[in-house]
Amino acid sequence: MAEPGTTDPDLPAGRPSGLLGKQIAGYRVEGEIGRGGMAVVYRARDLRLDRTVALKLLAPELARNDTFRKRFAHESRVAAAIDHPHIVPVFEAGETEGLLYIAMRYVAGQDLRALLDREGPLPPDKAARIALQVASALDAAHAHDLVHRDVKPGNILIAAGIDSDRPEHAYLTDFGLTKKSLSLTGFTSVGQFVGTLDYVAPEQISGKPVDGRCDVYSLACVVYETLAGVPPFRRDDDMALLWAHQYDPPPPLTGERPGLPAGLDDVLAKALAKSPEERYGTCLEFVSEVRAAVRDAETGRDRGRDRRRRSVPGTPPPPPGPPPEPPRWAMPVFRGRL
Repeated sequence: MAEPGTTDPDLPAGRPSGLLGKQIAGYRVEGEIGRGGMAVVYRARDLRLDRTVALKLLAPELARNDTFRKRFAHESRVAAAIDHPHIVPVFEAGETEGLLYIAMRYVAGQDLRALLDREGPLPPDKAARIALQVASALDAAHAHDLVHRDVKPGNILIAAGIDSDRPEHAYLTDFGLTKKSLSLTGFTSVGQFVGTLDYVAPEQISGKPVDGRCDVYSLACVVYETLAGVPPFRRDDDMALLWAHQYDPPPPLTGERPGLPAGLDDVLAKALAKSPEERYGTCLEFVSEVRAAVRDAETGRDRGRDRRRRSVPGTPPPPPGPPPEPPRWAMPVFRGRL
């Protein structure tokens, strides 16, 4: 069973919650799903509507910070307003007895991290299908001025699809309801950033302002891993990994997994550009190029050659070049006529 929302990774393991069987804001806690430094996620029963939900409870110290509480209320409303088939819906968010909580749809299935650990690199068409769904979710969030900031396999849930053409249904979860707020309230110190090291954008590392192109970079890291089986940058320690994201070129995808469409190398290189201005403008633009490269490889089409052949509308064709040399067997005949 995948966790329907991931949390920060550093809460002391094994701390008893003491909440199993108790009611919180109309939800009965049934079991723990995942925990971290700033939140715990439970499977709970909505007693008003008789349905299972994922209930995320934030650390009590967050509720005591007025700035955080205001940001939490605002960002929760924004997230709840996004109606998208590939975003885990937020049913309710609020405060009760000194606890901030978020109730979300409970998704039965597994996350992409578990899928990759079990199956290894995915077939290109399957990787492209999942990426398309996640990209559409991210662009929808960006349209509401909400940047995810932590796109990674653990935050992509994979449920059963509806037919053979769509065998899986991807959900994006754990939007930055607390991430942006934490940076504004002193809960993150100087030099820290929000994100997971394997997928974090260079501008997040350097503390620069971020927008949707930050998520383009992180999604590209995820797509790279779904195809290659490993993230684009692997280093022996965290500092070396952060340096690689900021300064090292990503290794060609086909070098990690020979046999993949060669066109994917250029697509991933652009999506993983160090400067946001050099990346694709949207997640869907990036994934459309991924799908086109996969589709062209299946049909044997050379997109680079097609682009070279394509002429600008309204311009005359180039003048004909010199005639080709006659074949070798005809040379004596031509020489005899000169």
